[in-house]
Amino acid sequence: MASLPSFRNFSAASGNGVEKQKPKQHRWYLGGLASSMATLCTHPLDLLKVHLQTQQGKGLTMVGMATNVVQQHGPLKLYQGLSASVMRQLTYSTVRFGVYDAGRDYFTDGNTKPLPVYKKLLLSIVGGLAGGLVGNPSDIVNVRMQNDLKLPENLRYKYRNAFHGYYTLGRTEGLRGYGRGLNMNLSRAILMTTGQLAVYDQAKTMLLGTGFFKDNIYTHFTASTIAGGAATILTMPIDVIKTRIMKALAHEEKSAMRMLRKTYEHEGALAFFKGITPAFVRLAPQTILTFLFLEQFRILFPYR
Repeated sequence: MASLPSFRNFSAASGNGVEKQKPKQHRWYLGGLASSMATLCTHPLDLLKVHLQTQQGKGLTMVGMATNVVQQHGPLKLYQGLSASVMRQLTYSTVRFGVYDAGRDYFTDGNTKPLPVYKKLLLSIVGGLAGGLVGNPSDIVNVRMQNDLKLPENLRYKYRNAFHGYYTLGRTEGLRGYGRGLNMNLSRAILMTTGQLAVYDQAKTMLLGTGFFKDNIYTHFTASTIAGGAATILTMPIDVIKTRIMKALAHEEKSAMRMLRKTYEHEGALAFFKGITPAFVRLAPQTILTFLFLEQFRILFPYR
């Protein structure tokens, strides 16, 4: 007697044909939730990175900057701008992860074969563009809230939270204010999404292909560490220029190319890698925690 099909692979007969089982799809919003949870853990490192990138000539180290913030403003100020940082992940990361996962589901269409590298890169570009566009206002508010601590009282933006920042930004600078630094931010978003999502996806595939790794937390940790390093190297120069443009006051330089030339002429090529240590120290844990949370979310909330 022929064996009955398993419940998982069951396809219902319909007329003379067979109804095809609907391909499984990732829950597109899990990436944004995972990124937001990681941000709650790593926000102080992000604040220190912004301060190091915007300092000019002081040469403070990451530890020195942290000590300076705590001594002058208190330890709670290490979480300055947390609401904007979380909102940034809920917009920027939700969109880029959602586009990447939706595209991967579309291309695989239920096929278990790994996606080709060029398709992963394509999805990273599209996801990064979409995420950078949606998340730009949150990124501006985030940088300004974090950088306020370094400014004199009369020059501070004084955003109370992310939503107050959105309102004030639009009221004082108009719709164009929401697009400040957009070109640099889109470039960074593409490189960041490539370094994180595509590299993580590819690293995980290659690790599992060796036969020495299983689909578990150790593999997720190893692949996400590789992705964190790649993302840091790819985005560092653009991140420095983007941060300086976004924190700039109304009368200060806003052109990416002129800011790039000005930075090089006054501070040299190494200025583009200011804060690379805290950038890696922040981005590596951020990337690792994001993918660890994401993989666990995918277990708790499986395919739909």
